[in-house]
Amino acid sequence: MADAPELDPFAPIQFVINAAAGSSDADMKREVIESVLRAEGRCGDLHFCTPGQLAGVARESAQRALSTRTAVVAVGGDGTLNTVAQAAHAAGCAMGVVPQGTFNYFARTHGIPADPAEAVRLLLHAAPVPVQVAGINERVFLVNASLGLYPDLLEDREAYKARFGRSRWVAFVAACATLLRAQRRLRLHIETGGTVRDLQTLTLFVGNNRLQLQQFGAEPEDTLAGTPGDGSMAALVLRPIGALSMMGLMLHGAMGRLGEAAGVERFEFEHLVVKPTLPQGRRGVKVAFDGEVTMMRAPLDFRVLAKPLYLLRPHRKAAAIDAASRTEEAGG
Repeated sequence: MADAPELDPFAPIQFVINAAAGSSDADMKREVIESVLRAEGRCGDLHFCTPGQLAGVARESAQRALSTRTAVVAVGGDGTLNTVAQAAHAAGCAMGVVPQGTFNYFARTHGIPADPAEAVRLLLHAAPVPVQVAGINERVFLVNASLGLYPDLLEDREAYKARFGRSRWVAFVAACATLLRAQRRLRLHIETGGTVRDLQTLTLFVGNNRLQLQQFGAEPEDTLAGTPGDGSMAALVLRPIGALSMMGLMLHGAMGRLGEAAGVERFEFEHLVVKPTLPQGRRGVKVAFDGEVTMMRAPLDFRVLAKPLYLLRPHRKAAAIDAASRTEEAGG
């Protein structure tokens, strides 16, 4: 493993912000970031971009961060974090996170606060530490990747959010609607750890984040060194089930006991090859990773990547002290 990149505290940190310049959302984010930088006597370059510009801006910012010995910081939801992580991992520079999403599993796993000002403040004093990232073919992912039912669920969730707003309840209702109409079955040939088998499933979900699996109640048995997100990944396979069983599945998921539901299989792995049976003439399969949905060419190769991502992760003690001091200031 290569040494963690050294940081120059006088170099401007590169912030990649998923918001159109000049919008009220962009103005609010600018104010928060710049106020913290001024208070801490630091400097930064703020790069605002639309979703279509994000990948290019992330690559340029990561290269600039590498050449000036600083970090690139993702400001946004899961999709923004994934895109910036892809660029930072490829460049080998340090990466920071200011989370803006609904669930923020990656940020919460690494002790990064949901409050933007606190997140910026803590990353200014954090050191880059290696964290596990996973790969599916040529793509990096931080939290999860999947095919089958789960990509459909994400697309439905975005449609519901556009209509009813962003909240966990809206996400839950969208998930229920998707599950209740689920019928399409995947036929998969999978290879892992010297084992080869064929199966039918509604979805294959691959998790690289222990916190998310814990909240699902779906952690696999500890059969490999490390845990999902720290040495291994976990796969969840949902066998084809009827509507009544699907209702039970939703109930188990809502209660954080998905692993107890009938038809759910869990296993741990470091490398998994998936070959779906596709209609004649079709070579791609719909895949979701970190909240984004795209088409990928089969076979799908899931693996724990040997090269880590160097994340600006606050010390747990520092994060706790900072949160306590802010609470005291607010009350005093």
